[in-house]
Amino acid sequence: MGILLYIIATILWILITPINWVIVSFKHGLSNGYFTETAIDIDKFGNRNFRTFLNASMRLKNGYKFGNVNETISSALGKNQRDKTLSWFGIGICFVLDKIEKDHCEKSINENV
Repeated sequence: MGILLYIIATILWILITPINWVIVSFKHGLSNGYFTETAIDIDKFGNRNFRTFLNASMRLKNGYKFGNVNETISSALGKNQRDKTLSWFGIGICFVLDKIEKDHCEKSINENV
């Protein structure tokens, strides 16, 4: 039953997102903020939902743990980058993100979570 609910929820999310964007744009004006906020929400969801994978692959055993639903993956990566507790895979992911946006992981650190 869980897999069926997951598939339905994913399909609905994919179908409703463009419709919602049009409605939001019509009511509040076209803005990149819609997609930025959505990306952050997905990032936080990913940090929580994929915590087992992220903790096993992106950090050393003594590193800052992934999994806080109020924190983005980039924030947790940034804390591990700062503390020098990234695995080789985490270092690679930070390298890519930091090429897309200078010091992305460091700038993403949220100390309030």
